[in-house]
Amino acid sequence: MARQCEITGKSTQVGGRYSNRVRATQFNPTGKVRRKANLQKRRIYVPELAKTVTALISMKGLKTIKKNGAFATLKKAKII
Repeated sequence: MARQCEITGKSTQVGGRYSNRVRATQFNPTGKVRRKANLQKRRIYVPELAKTVTALISMKGLKTIKKNGAFATLKKAKII
């Protein structure tokens, strides 16, 4: 299974590196780079269930939990 946020669905992206040499010529020798999402393994306490859930979540997902509440967010993401 790929490393992916269980709430937002964020995962890795492929992008190009930028070289100052591009300004001189149209040749870009730097190639591609894989940008990873900021994923953290967190234990989240859900007071409605009186238990702790472990999930791999991005920082944006943690902000979503803080805004909407743990139970509503995890239920919408079908984790609980």
